[in-house]
Amino acid sequence: MKNGSRKMKISFNSPVILGFVVICFAALILGTITGGITNNLFFSVYRSSLINPLTYIRFIGHIFGHANWNHFIGNIMLILLVGPLLEEKYGSFNMVVIIITTALVTGLVNFIFFPHIQLLGASGVVFALILLSSFTSFKEGTIPLTFILVALVYIGQQVYEGIFINDNVANLTHIIGGVVGAGLGYMMNKGKMNKY
Repeated sequence: MKNGSRKMKISFNSPVILGFVVICFAALILGTITGGITNNLFFSVYRSSLINPLTYIRFIGHIFGHANWNHFIGNIMLILLVGPLLEEKYGSFNMVVIIITTALVTGLVNFIFFPHIQLLGASGVVFALILLSSFTSFKEGTIPLTFILVALVYIGQQVYEGIFINDNVANLTHIIGGVVGAGLGYMMNKGKMNKY
């Protein structure tokens, strides 16, 4: 006699987000084992020679590096919370585009304007996803109130912390990540980017 219950299975529901988390975790372990050498070589961005091929790897690689376990957990928990829902809505290909675009834009801004600051961590991606998530109920000709509220609270917090709190967090990276997420969210919801 069957009891009507089914076996529960674990589903690999969000390949891009899960892959991103695995790469970040591997980078954290490597950074810990090497005493930060791999972070300096691959997983942070700073002003370096354009002749050095690692410079170009770091323009994207910096989003995978984290300074310590707390830094990693803070970013990854938010990415795991918001990312899978966004990947389901927009598709895996568009999630890769969002992550790489955020990495390149924040990496280039840091490289050009902050030559003596070493930037690492996924916080730009976190804030891109947060702002992107507020576009999930976007309709043609309207701006979601949730987007306006998130943008005001988020940008206000980043400006306040940038001016009044010296906590070694790259507030400009958060703002740029949010702008990238908002811009791509607007484009995707206007139908200019296809779901793959």
